[in-house]
Amino acid sequence: MLEVEFLTDKSGQAKAVVIPIALWKQLLPYDDATLEELSEAMEDYCLNKAMDEARTSRLLSREEALAFLKE
Repeated sequence: MLEVEFLTDKSGQAKAVVIPIALWKQLLPYDDATLEELSEAMEDYCLNKAMDEARTSRLLSREEALAFLKE
């Protein structure tokens, strides 16, 4: 698993994100990508990760789902 790191200032506020080169190359396999392409690639990556996680999660009943939404 590739670890994403957050850089923080002295007060603990996140200021930057560091991603491993292997993940960067998965997102953008070419060097001259634009910021828009990076943004779209990151969104696609995150959505795919969420869908992968959803596949392994148990389905809630209607009542459980409604109770979860009320929280």
